[in-house]
Amino acid sequence: MLSEQDYIEASQILNVGVPEIKAVTEVESSGSGFLNGQVKILFEPHIFWKELKKRGINPYDHLQGNEDILYLEWGAKPYGKYSAQWDRLERAMKINEDAALCSASYGLFQIMGQYFNECGCSNIKDFVSDMQKDEPHQLKAFCSLIKYRHLDDELRNHLWAAFALQYNGKGYKRNKYDTKLQAAYEKYS
Repeated sequence: MLSEQDYIEASQILNVGVPEIKAVTEVESSGSGFLNGQVKILFEPHIFWKELKKRGINPYDHLQGNEDILYLEWGAKPYGKYSAQWDRLERAMKINEDAALCSASYGLFQIMGQYFNECGCSNIKDFVSDMQKDEPHQLKAFCSLIKYRHLDDELRNHLWAAFALQYNGKGYKRNKYDTKLQAAYEKYS
């Protein structure tokens, strides 16, 4: 688990307050980067669709029997429980390992695997390995991603909607991500 010192060091790297980082931690993963001894993940079937296409693989060729792990649009079906996500990922890996690994979000900050390069890793397998190590590695990846995307200003200035849009995409309003961040920030301030 992360120590207070880990948060302080990350806040210095990003030049933001500790409450801002703790707010993201709470909203993204309920404050835990692991579940049952494995890194907490959320498999995203609509991202898997895109990742397959990027690799020249026709998703329709793999759709039958995989409708729960492969679909075109976000929000088409519920993702299910966190405890079922590794099973879903493993099924997707049988279709294409790298595409599947890039299609899940990992750890405390639920960082999408497809952003491994922005997190300072040279390939998806190194990224997943780092996420599996411990929460400080997850925090390091988060700091790299925030710096790469220049989202430190949004955190520093509490521009929750702008941060949410860049971090979670257009669907953030549907999940009230920005208001959850604001509430979590106030809790830690």
